[in-house]
Amino acid sequence: MLIIPAVDIRNGRCVRLVHGNLERETVYYEDPVEAALHWEAEGAERLHVVDLDGAMNGRMKNIAVIEKIVQAVKIPIQVGGGIRQVREAADLLDRGAARVILSTAAVQEPQLVAELCARFPGQIMVGIDVRAGRVAIRGWLEEAPLSAIDLAQQMVQLGVQEIIYTDILRDGTLKGPNVAALAEVTQALPVSVIASGGIASLQDILELLPLQAYGLNGIIIGQALYTGRITLPAALAITEGM
Repeated sequence: MLIIPAVDIRNGRCVRLVHGNLERETVYYEDPVEAALHWEAEGAERLHVVDLDGAMNGRMKNIAVIEKIVQAVKIPIQVGGGIRQVREAADLLDRGAARVILSTAAVQEPQLVAELCARFPGQIMVGIDVRAGRVAIRGWLEEAPLSAIDLAQQMVQLGVQEIIYTDILRDGTLKGPNVAALAEVTQALPVSVIASGGIASLQDILELLPLQAYGLNGIIIGQALYTGRITLPAALAITEGM
């Protein structure tokens, strides 16, 4: 079970939002590279890097910062936020990203997912962001007429091997993960699922460990790490050998 620190970038800085709300932003690092190096030094085996400007505006804005992160650390990085074209995904992989994450594009252009999965097998992830059971797109600003499981199953058929499931109403709130929803998703899919949203304590991690039997392969943690509610070494100690 991977514990994956989140490095969210907005206007070149490492920030955290609550529910994706720009009015509820906290800046934790002026230089996101410092955050990435910190989590690597703490023992992270993978990082989750998101260009928030790209997610909301449809065009990546922080590519230079992301490239610096890729060059600075030795661990794999999964990158998302505003990737809507083949050339953008290919460029990120060429720059050293281990995986790219499609979200809005997965809903609006599923053929793009199929093309990228064929061209870069095992390196294309889909982020499914869910608010009250419905899929949200464009930086969580719009809602799509799809359920999370329907979209996930469609993506699996197109060749996606890893799904990130984010509960928007839990994200950044430190209120705990939506265990029931994650159980439903993991049991419905034959591929790896990564949980995101609401992780607030070591107990939350323990409650998710049983879902590994159904394909939960990782947990993305943001706010709890940045506020010190969870230390990365302690989280890794829980999942060691799992």
